[in-house]
Amino acid sequence: MPTKSKSGARSTIGSNPERNRSHNRRVVLDVVRQLGPLGRMEISRHAHLSTQAVSNIVEELVADGLLIRTGRLRAGRGQPPIQFAVNPDGGMTAGVEIAADHISTLLVDIGGRVRAQRTVPLQRNDPDAVLPVIRAEIEAAQAQLKPSAPQLLGIGVVMPGPFNVEGMTSVGPTTLSGWLDFDAASRIGHMLGAPVTIENDATAAAVGERLHGAAKDLKNFCLIYFGQGLGLGIMIDGRPYRGANGNAGEIGHVLVEKGGRLCSCGQHGCLEAYASVHALDERLSEAGVEAPDYVRLEQLHREGHPVIEAWIQEAAGYLAPQVAMLENLFDPEAVVLGGALPPGLLDDLTQAMQPLPLSVARRRNRNEARLIHGRTGRLTAALGAAALPILEAMTPRLDTAQAAQRDLSQEETSLVG
Repeated sequence: MPTKSKSGARSTIGSNPERNRSHNRRVVLDVVRQLGPLGRMEISRHAHLSTQAVSNIVEELVADGLLIRTGRLRAGRGQPPIQFAVNPDGGMTAGVEIAADHISTLLVDIGGRVRAQRTVPLQRNDPDAVLPVIRAEIEAAQAQLKPSAPQLLGIGVVMPGPFNVEGMTSVGPTTLSGWLDFDAASRIGHMLGAPVTIENDATAAAVGERLHGAAKDLKNFCLIYFGQGLGLGIMIDGRPYRGANGNAGEIGHVLVEKGGRLCSCGQHGCLEAYASVHALDERLSEAGVEAPDYVRLEQLHREGHPVIEAWIQEAAGYLAPQVAMLENLFDPEAVVLGGALPPGLLDDLTQAMQPLPLSVARRRNRNEARLIHGRTGRLTAALGAAALPILEAMTPRLDTAQAAQRDLSQEETSLVG
């Protein structure tokens, strides 16, 4: 659980009992990742762990190649303390986005730097076709690194939701075929010999914007994500909200028009049928324009194609009330728009949504915009996917941190008594 130190810097609470050693390793890594390079005393202060516990954990992490010594910091009298930082070559994670028509793959080191990226089209998106492509793309990305790729700590795989919902999963052109009841984490993990985390693409996109994009300074925000369909990533207190079954944020299947257009899920009048890239592709197809790729879509928008102009106005009319609804439900710092729409098109869509309806976001002391653009573009979901194993490995688990906070509070109470 994040806290503030006396100096105002963000810190993370560790727990001294040995049974929480795995959690304490995460705490130390998280502190050094955010605030490093740091000496043992500074790590101890920010992590709320004893100096001896920190010394032992730091030595383990150095031995594991996850931390490195960066020299000594001269400050005052006596022997300057040794400084420790995250080792950018100590390991990396892979982020894989499986979309309806392509796979994007990134390799990201534990310092957060993208080391390799690849995108290939898909002719089929069922598991039998996709799994060999995932293996080949990760191996090809690793081969790009010289002299050799650091250890693969984990793989994040993201795909369109919803997951394991009869009649909605693997149904329609905005989903993946044949994935209902398929144990993707187990099968991909067994194939690659590394831990695998599976996530909804919109949730992963929110993680990507939080770590790499427009939401770096936001702890509470919603991301409306344009893939082929339409999803929603929700971040609460800096952590993704997934819901009971990983299906939180299926905003594309909110009903916005009674008896409206047929959605691929079988309902009539879903938001996705009006305000998604797939909906735009359908309008263009009806006008005799073959479904464009990203570059062609950008060109058509620059040329002022009437179908795109009409879609912007229609989509904005349906999206603006949803933004106000999200603000009333979650009270976010901002709502982010991002994903597979070209920046210029996203600009025009945002302008067409103004003025936004009244909501709790319209407060007197508000300084930031209610609606902001994502900065990570088409790769936002893949960036989020690569961050998922880092979050698992380096960010303290909330339940353990809360228990640690209770232990610390009880300890302070007993000292006062």
